[in-house]
Amino acid sequence: MAEQSEDEIRERLKTALWFSIGKIVDEESMRRNRNATPQFIGALADMVWSQIENVAIDLESFSRHANRTTVTTDDVLLLARRNQDLHSIVKDIVDKEKTRKLRAKAKGKGKA
Repeated sequence: MAEQSEDEIRERLKTALWFSIGKIVDEESMRRNRNATPQFIGALADMVWSQIENVAIDLESFSRHANRTTVTTDDVLLLARRNQDLHSIVKDIVDKEKTRKLRAKAKGKGKA
């Protein structure tokens, strides 16, 4: 199987995003008894893709600034700092996951 080029991967991702957004828009349109044109779905997919690209650039910049090669939850929290509601949601998820991992680790040590 031939290696895919970066452009081919990007196009496959864009297509998958467009498909997913189309499904969500169709479900919401049916639920609300509204219509959405394919042009609207395409424009929304383009806007979301641009936002994803910007977020990726920011996250990479934050991790690079911290001399890391991996994006961490700290970078995501830093990104969300200007949207207090989003920051709270992400922080809650991060805190719950850290607590879960600590409990699992403590439980694993107790068996030894």
